Amino acid sequence: MLAVHLEKARVSVRRVPKPRRPRGFALIRLLAGGICNTDLELQRGYYGFSGTPGHEFVGLVEQSDDSEWIGKRVVGEINLNCGACGWCDRGLGRHCPKRTVLGIVRHPGAFREWLTLPERNLHVVPDSISTEAAVFTEPLAAACEILDQAAIPAGEQVAVLGDGKLGLLIAQALQARGLHVIQFGRHREKLAISAAAGVETGRAGGKLPAFDWVVDATGSPQGLAQAVRMTRPRGTVILKSTLHGLVGIDTAGIIVNEITLIGSRCGRFEPALELLSSGEVRVDRMISDRFPLAEARRAFSRASEPGVLKVLLRNQLGGD
Repeated sequence: MLAVHLEKARVSVRRVPKPRRPRGFALIRLLAGGICNTDLELQRGYYGFSGTPGHEFVGLVEQSDDSEWIGKRVVGEINLNCGACGWCDRGLGRHCPKRTVLGIVRHPGAFREWLTLPERNLHVVPDSISTEAAVFTEPLAAACEILDQAAIPAGEQVAVLGDGKLGLLIAQALQARGLHVIQFGRHREKLAISAAAGVETGRAGGKLPAFDWVVDATGSPQGLAQAVRMTRPRGTVILKSTLHGLVGIDTAGIIVNEITLIGSRCGRFEPALELLSSGEVRVDRMISDRFPLAEARRAFSRASEPGVLKVLLRNQLGGD
């Protein structure tokens, strides 16, 4: 089968054996996958990664222990936890110390014709959600995680810094849940996507207003410092940018103003699927391009271009 391979900043497509399905796992035929910023950071050397990337995907279950899954269109949570430790017992398997992570840590990713995931990681995609829209389930779940971590009062103003893929999903998700979102970015055409969902938008740069709640989704080493400067005393900064390398920041302002920093990563899939199914979050305008899996090198190059949003990889073996 075909599989994308990253090594030493190079993208290639290789022929590898079809994966064997362990007990409790499903064998899934990829329908579509999305290249995200984390995949691009892995290409640049994040985590010292070498292997098959990809964790945003939609697939069709071909084999499983539970026959109810067979033939279902699914998305999958990316953390493969042990299911037996204290973190797993608390429903926080994405922090399991023994976990592997699809396409990131010790588990081959979704950018291949077939992949395997535990059945307990799977979620059925409702018929109301297209395959291309369902690719956004994992990053939208990460956006929704903010609401599980921070008790932001209804109607509160929240600043979102960054108008990239994740920033657009965060802005829409928070707006849909009753918050007053003001998104700051540098690209008028991207901000228009959030504006169409009722989000107030503004241009980044210069002195920006102060807020009690600020989300850094810039994907930039300077994003955290900008977010801190915009946060009122006793306010909260939520960190969503994943970067390869160190981020330097003067901590004096954080300490003097008693600012709370919240690191935020993966989230539950249920609220993301609800938002996609209801149409409260629209992602169709966020797809910049599509490529067959065999043209992954071109796809990664396209995804790296300035201004490009989501680039999809499609499995030529078929799908809707």
